[in-house]
Amino acid sequence: MDEPTIPVAGMTISLRTRRDVVVVDPDRFLSAARAAYRELHPDLTDAEVAEAVADVTDAAFALIDRHGDLVPTPDRAGDPPLPGTRLTDRPDGLSPAGRLSELVLTDPRPLQDYGCFLPADPFARPDDR
Repeated sequence: MDEPTIPVAGMTISLRTRRDVVVVDPDRFLSAARAAYRELHPDLTDAEVAEAVADVTDAAFALIDRHGDLVPTPDRAGDPPLPGTRLTDRPDGLSPAGRLSELVLTDPRPLQDYGCFLPADPFARPDDR
């Protein structure tokens, strides 16, 4: 059994999270992302929204900016789908495909202390740097 870790002043607690989704309907995905972007920028025209949300990265960040996550609605209750099974009926065209979080207590300094010069891989564990 691991010894308990007692908090100390200056300790960095890092939460690394992975959230996977699978695009099952690209048109619904882009449409949902553009609608989310429009909610944040109601003064833009349809053409400006389409230009601002033109690819997967733009669309993903539009949903994250608006809802705080790629999949803003809660996952379905009950048993999770079997591996390889996708949900095809979501209005955003995305199928939640797993979530994983890791707590790391050994980072020597928080991201803020790097300023604008982040380490080469800010997600690497301190032991792997």
